[in-house]
Amino acid sequence: MHASRVSRRAVLAGAAAGAALTAMPALTTRAQAAEATTATPSYRWRNAVIGGTGFVTGVLFHPSVRGLAYARTDIGGAYRWDDRTARWTPLTDQLGWDDWNLLGVEALAVDPAHPDRLYLAVGTYAQSWAGNGAVLRSEDRGATWTRTDLAVKLGGNEDGRGAGERLLVDPRDSDVLWLGTRHDGLLKSTDRGATWAAVTGFPATASASGQGVTFLVAVGRAVYAGWGDGDGSATAVNLYRTTDGTTWTAVPAQPTGTSAKVPIRAAYDARSRELYVTYADAPGPNGQSTGSVHKLAVASGTWTDVTPVVPGGTTADGSVDSFGYGGVAVDARRAGTVVVSTNNRWAAVDTLYRTTDGGRTWTSLKDAAVFDVSETPFLKWGAEQPKFGWWIQAVAVDPYDSKHVVYGTGATLYGTRDLTHWAPRIRGLEETSVIQLISPPVGEAHLISASGDIGVMYHERLTASPSRGMATNPVFGSATGIAQAAGRPAYVVRTGWGDNGNGAHSGDGGRTWAPFAAQPSLAHDAPGPIATSADGSTLLWSFVHWDGTKYAAHRSADNGATWSEISSFPKGATPVADPADPTLFYAYDTDTGTLYASTDSGLSFTARASGLPAGDSQFQLVTAPGRSGDLWLSVKWNGLYRSLDGGVSFSKIASCWASYTLGFGRSAPGADYPAIYQVGSTETVTAVYRSDDEAKTWVRINDDRHQWGWVGQAIVGDPRVHGRVYLATNGRGIQYGEQI
Repeated sequence: MHASRVSRRAVLAGAAAGAALTAMPALTTRAQAAEATTATPSYRWRNAVIGGTGFVTGVLFHPSVRGLAYARTDIGGAYRWDDRTARWTPLTDQLGWDDWNLLGVEALAVDPAHPDRLYLAVGTYAQSWAGNGAVLRSEDRGATWTRTDLAVKLGGNEDGRGAGERLLVDPRDSDVLWLGTRHDGLLKSTDRGATWAAVTGFPATASASGQGVTFLVAVGRAVYAGWGDGDGSATAVNLYRTTDGTTWTAVPAQPTGTSAKVPIRAAYDARSRELYVTYADAPGPNGQSTGSVHKLAVASGTWTDVTPVVPGGTTADGSVDSFGYGGVAVDARRAGTVVVSTNNRWAAVDTLYRTTDGGRTWTSLKDAAVFDVSETPFLKWGAEQPKFGWWIQAVAVDPYDSKHVVYGTGATLYGTRDLTHWAPRIRGLEETSVIQLISPPVGEAHLISASGDIGVMYHERLTASPSRGMATNPVFGSATGIAQAAGRPAYVVRTGWGDNGNGAHSGDGGRTWAPFAAQPSLAHDAPGPIATSADGSTLLWSFVHWDGTKYAAHRSADNGATWSEISSFPKGATPVADPADPTLFYAYDTDTGTLYASTDSGLSFTARASGLPAGDSQFQLVTAPGRSGDLWLSVKWNGLYRSLDGGVSFSKIASCWASYTLGFGRSAPGADYPAIYQVGSTETVTAVYRSDDEAKTWVRINDDRHQWGWVGQAIVGDPRVHGRVYLATNGRGIQYGEQI
């Protein structure tokens, strides 16, 4: 689940929404300008494989091309599937730092008559602080794009992101596109998405809930639009249609009431001429407690309730079986064959229901399901078997293979070829939101990662999902910190949001874990980052509530058996251990712009340098490997600072004007200082840089095709391989680059 991801986004102001829309052909211009002045070594970029790990909000098989499909995600862009290679290809990695808000895909559309055309409606947040959305259009299946910036906001990571699709090529005219928005009604383009205008005749009025148009679907030559802002009353209207492309009217006799308050998705069975619609009492993916499935016989206008199981019953353990309905897909080869999904069904676990007789009878595909998650073991979540799934709102049936069904969850995409055996269909699709990275100097693993939603992982290989899955004992939903003792790399600690403890330690480099014997009471509601001294003898754990409230850090000198508060530690700051002297710790108080240090193994902290940049929402204090008192302070738009005296004084680095995250790796051949890696700005573009001369000069090491939106959370070089760097992204997993 991605609730925690909102707080980790960069925040960029967007212009107010309006009716006028403008066209802009370029995806990125600043990066192209910078390449003329910044040398770029040849780098190869790949994902460190985990496998999915995020909410797949939509899947669409192309109706005219066998083996071609597309997927959209809430924060990680869009992908194209190729059956021949059995892999997903990312299509939006070229979106750069300034366009981070466009990595959330609200909707996608294909043109049945022109197989190479693909359209994306992109925009992650509809809040006032977020930028406006855009439409990307491609004539080569997403290999290249032309962009139209919108004057309205879209919400690829808002509530209701699993509904849709909200974008549609008109069945009468391939030049005409429709786009349903959350706050601004229905938009229309008559030039294949180059320009857009509001549809003045659309009768619905948006409300503060922000759902607006939840889907658009072609029904023969007509277009139907789901409307998510109804009140659930007996007179509410939640479905409209146009038969001439101009006049929109309410669909007669449509379902109403709480169980049909929000239409989530719709699919048209052209063979039986019936439209199937799933409903819930909330847009989801959370918060749904009831729902239904109905079908409309288009020719007669007759509605039939075909709900497989009515929510609200009692499970075997006495829990209330509450849920909504989400995905729906029809079999293009067999009339009356339909698959729908439940959603938010935590008591009995979500499932897919399948009918072959138009909804008269249904079979739960979960009941006979056999799962193979050997390729992505983290999906077991520390249990013996994986769950069938949750947040199931994306469902698709291959139009060329009736038994080829796929569905998205909050963590992966499952597929089957026989309706019984299921496995992740996730190769190439990586959507993890990564928080922190460690590259150990010795041992089996070159990488340990801490992420949202999937906790901590130990990567024995970069080309395969970690064989141990996520770290267990305890399992974390999301990690908040990870640290390795610089002089004792076998000792690693981690913190996060867990059900059975919020901190753990490892004595074998992160392969296996044990929970701390005790933890401060704050740990349950406000687990924050953690540090360990160079010899592993002292732990400092800081606490920050999810609402931003900061608390004093706590200290343990007995491997987490007992903890004591450090009253002199700046509340909410991130503790940093000196890599050479186990008695030294540091902390930067961003509220006051003051560097604090401890010389007594964290028992007390005193102020050193002051007058540093204060109030910046993003900063990072990093120690140079093996060098006591060599501190680097990366402070977003204020740039980069360095101290050689343990934080007594700092000097500003003149070679860059913005620094978002900083890390070290193996030094270049002949150099006596570690390579420095940075996400920042040295001239006109925010990019990934490397310096082999202590930040005197930088070279850009990513390129315009590899930008991944907002990548300012963490970066670290490999201490054993010069030129190799690991980069945390907010929705495209762990990228690693190697100079070639």
